[in-house]
Amino acid sequence: MVRRLRASLLLCATLVSAAPLVAADAYTVDKNHSDVGFQIRHFASKVRGHFNDYEGTVQGDPSKPELSSVVFTIKTTSIDTGNADRDKHLRSADFFDAEKCPEINFKSSKIAPVGKDQYSVTGTLTMRCVSKEVTLPVNLLGIVKDPWGNERASFEVVLKLNRKDYGINWNKALDAGGFMLSDDVDVAINLETVKKKPEAGAK
Repeated sequence: MVRRLRASLLLCATLVSAAPLVAADAYTVDKNHSDVGFQIRHFASKVRGHFNDYEGTVQGDPSKPELSSVVFTIKTTSIDTGNADRDKHLRSADFFDAEKCPEINFKSSKIAPVGKDQYSVTGTLTMRCVSKEVTLPVNLLGIVKDPWGNERASFEVVLKLNRKDYGINWNKALDAGGFMLSDDVDVAINLETVKKKPEAGAK
C-alpha cells in the first residue's frame, strides 16, 4: 500500500512538473523577416542561394532555451539561386531529390547554454531522406515587443555542413585537378519568430 502511495505521489509530481511544458508558449517563424541561406564553392568562386518556403516553431521560453524545443521544416522545391536551370538541377536526384524527399527537417532533442545568449541545439537533421544527429550553434539575438504588442524573438544559426553526409554527392572533376564543387556548404539562418497569442477564452 505504501509503495503504491509513493508511486502515485511520484506520478503526480511528474505530471505537475511537466505541465508548464505542455502549456509552453509557441513562437512561430515570421517568413517576411527571416532568411534561410547557403553558399558553396563553385570553381574558385562561390554560389549563394536560399530557400523561400519554410516554417518552424520554438516551443517554450526563448529566454530559457534550455527548457525549450525547436522544430523546423524547409520545402526543397523552394530552392532559389537566381538561375532557373541550376535550380531545376538542384531539385533533381543529383542533389536534393525533391520529388522523393520534399522536405528538410530538424527536430531538437537537447538545448544547452554555452555562453551569453549562445546555445548548442542538438537534434535530428533529415535532408535528402537521410537523418543524422547534429548540434547547431544558435545565438539568441533578442526578445522585443513590436509596436502592435507582439512579442518577437530572433535567432541566428551559422554552420558548415558536408553535403556528402546526406548523400548529395554530384560533382565534376577538373582537368587541372580538384572538383567543380566543394563538399562543405556554409549555411546561414536568421529567424524572427512571433509569440502566438492565446486563443479567445483561453486562460
